[in-house]
Amino acid sequence: MTLFTLSVCAEMVFLELPFIERVKRIHQLGFGVELWNWQNKDIPALAATGARFTSMTGYLSGNFTDDREIASLLASAEVSLGVAEQLGCPSLNLHGTGLDDKGLPVKPVEVVTGAMWLKAASTLEKLAAMAERAGKVFTLENLNTAVDHPGTPFAKASEVLALVEAVNSPHLRINLDLYHAQIGEGNLIELVKRAGSAIGEIQVADVPGRQEPGTGEINYRAIANALRAMNYQGVVAMEGWASGDSETALMRFKEQFML
Repeated sequence: MTLFTLSVCAEMVFLELPFIERVKRIHQLGFGVELWNWQNKDIPALAATGARFTSMTGYLSGNFTDDREIASLLASAEVSLGVAEQLGCPSLNLHGTGLDDKGLPVKPVEVVTGAMWLKAASTLEKLAAMAERAGKVFTLENLNTAVDHPGTPFAKASEVLALVEAVNSPHLRINLDLYHAQIGEGNLIELVKRAGSAIGEIQVADVPGRQEPGTGEINYRAIANALRAMNYQGVVAMEGWASGDSETALMRFKEQFML
């Protein structure tokens, strides 16, 4: 048994199946389902699968720091909240800036200024208020800039935590991605403890390769024990590729987080 809700990103497993069939298969295996860009998905068909959607992308464009881009971000976040309601999805994910289809920043940033920090916090306060009105939660995900997302501002877990704590709303939390944190910061158990009640979700994959837990260097059993000691009872989501057969990968993921 486990205290956690285990979920799987449908963008990264069962790639041989049409997307709706991936969602159905993940659901049949007893996991929640996570989505990236919802704009290219058949939302009524997804809702009809009966799957439990635990997270989806919460914006389509924009960033936290440029006035025109902020307006775009807030508008697309409002639409995303409506889609989340259709899917019964409680959590919507954000990044430090808009990303393209390769995960690269639409507008890379070399230096994050103090003014940008203040503007980002103000934008996130607006997003938290929107989420509160909708009865949802936005989560801000940490990313790594060394391998996957170079040029992304507000990327480190420590930076995300600073913003989340500055806003201080239960409707804005950190999506603590341990794959990204291992590459960018390490010391994962202490990081989990430090994030504490600010955690809205834990995402996992192993390093190197971004495959299912148990295939690389991260001791996910120890992390699972640390989460239990904290009485964390939220979502742990596999956002990683299958090293081989997808169903086997999901079972390996589950084994890492079972008592």
